Amino acid sequence: MSVRGAAFLGIGAMVGAGIFALLGEAGTVAGSAVWLSFLIAGVVSALLGYTVVKLGVRFPSSGGIIAYLMQGFGNGRLVGIASWLGYAAAIVIVCSMVAVSFGAYATSLFVGDDAAGWWDNVFTSAVVVGMAAINLVGSRIVDKAQTVIVVLLLAVFAVFIAVTIVDIDPDLLAFSGYPSFSKILSSVALTFFAYLGFSVITFAAGDLRDPARELPRAMYGALGVTTVLYVLIALGVFGTLTVTEVIGYGETAIAEAARPALGDAGFTIMAVAALLATSSSVNATLYASGGLTAMLAQVGQFPTFFGRGSRLGPHAGLLITSGLVLVIANLVDLSAIASVGSAISLVIFLLVGVAGYRLRAEIGALAAVVLAAIALTALVLVFFAIDTARNSPETFSAILVITALAVVLDLVWK
Repeated sequence: MSVRGAAFLGIGAMVGAGIFALLGEAGTVAGSAVWLSFLIAGVVSALLGYTVVKLGVRFPSSGGIIAYLMQGFGNGRLVGIASWLGYAAAIVIVCSMVAVSFGAYATSLFVGDDAAGWWDNVFTSAVVVGMAAINLVGSRIVDKAQTVIVVLLLAVFAVFIAVTIVDIDPDLLAFSGYPSFSKILSSVALTFFAYLGFSVITFAAGDLRDPARELPRAMYGALGVTTVLYVLIALGVFGTLTVTEVIGYGETAIAEAARPALGDAGFTIMAVAALLATSSSVNATLYASGGLTAMLAQVGQFPTFFGRGSRLGPHAGLLITSGLVLVIANLVDLSAIASVGSAISLVIFLLVGVAGYRLRAEIGALAAVVLAAIALTALVLVFFAIDTARNSPETFSAILVITALAVVLDLVWK
C-alpha cells in the first residue's frame, strides 16, 4: 500500500465515521461550540497519533493498536479484554453505525423521504456486502478504491466550505451562546468518535513498503487534513443553522446547511458526499478487521475460527465481521451508540498511551508528549463519565454492560 493510500484510508474512515452522524448529537452538549470540540479532539488525536506512530514504526503489524498493547503489557488477560472491547467498539459498532447512515442517505436520495423503512435495510446491507467484496480482492484494490472515493469527497467538501463560510451569521457562533467549558470538554468524547479512523492507518503498517518513513507521513497528513475539514464544516453548519435546527436535522444537517447557498442541488450534492464518506468508512473499517482478527486468533486472544486457517478461508475475520455488522446494523437501535463506541475507544487509546510510555526508550518517543496524550485523554474521559452519569444514565449503563461482556468473553474463551 502507498503512503497516499494509507493516508486516504484514514481520512476516509474518519470522515465517514463522524461528521455526518455526530453534528446533531454533539450540538446537544456543546451547542454552537462544536467546532471547538472538534479542534480539541483533533489535538488529542494528534498526541495519541504520535505515540501510535512510534509504536507502529518499531512494531509494524497488520494487528494495529492491539499488537502495541501486547508489546507494552504482554499477551495476558488485560490485552484479551481490551481486544474484545476494541473489536466491539472500534470495528463492529463504528462500522454498523456508518452503514446505517449510508442506508438513511441512500433511501432519501434514491427513493424519497416517504419510502418504506425496509429500504434503509436494503441499502445498509448493500454497502456492507459491497465493501466486503472489495476487501476480499486485496489491499491494492482497497488502496485504489479509497483514493478515488476520498478525492471526490474532499472536492465536494471544499465546495461546501467555500459556499457556507462566506455566508455564515457571526451571531450564531457568538461566544456568549457557548455552554460552560466543562460541557465543551465532555463533548470531546463524542467528537473524538469522528477521529477513530486514524487507528485504521496503523493496520496498514504491515502493507507499507517502508513503515519507518511512510507511517508518520500517512498519520500526520490524515489527521491534519481531517481536523481542518471538521473545524471548517462545523463553523459552516452552525454558522448557517441554529443549534435547534442542527439537532433536529440530525444526520442530514450538513446537507440542509447547503440549501441556502446552493438550493436543492446543494442538498443532493451533500447527500452524494455522505454516500461517499460512509461507504469509504465501511471499506476502511472492514479492511482493518481482517488483520486485527487474524492476529488475535494467531496469538490466542480470539477463537481460532477468526484466523487465516479457519474453515471459512483466509478472510474468515473479514467475513465474520461483515456478518456481525449486517446483523447489528439491521436489528439494533444505534441511536446512542456513538457515545458508547467513543468512550470505549478512548479507554483503549489510554491503554495504548500507557504502553507507549512503558516502551518510550525502545520506540524513541518523547516522554513529555506521551504523558500529555495520556493526561488529556484521561481528562476527557473523566468529564465525559461525570456528564454521562448525570444526564444520560442509560448510555453510562450501556458502557458498563459492554465492558462486562468483554470480561465474560475473555474468561469463557480463555
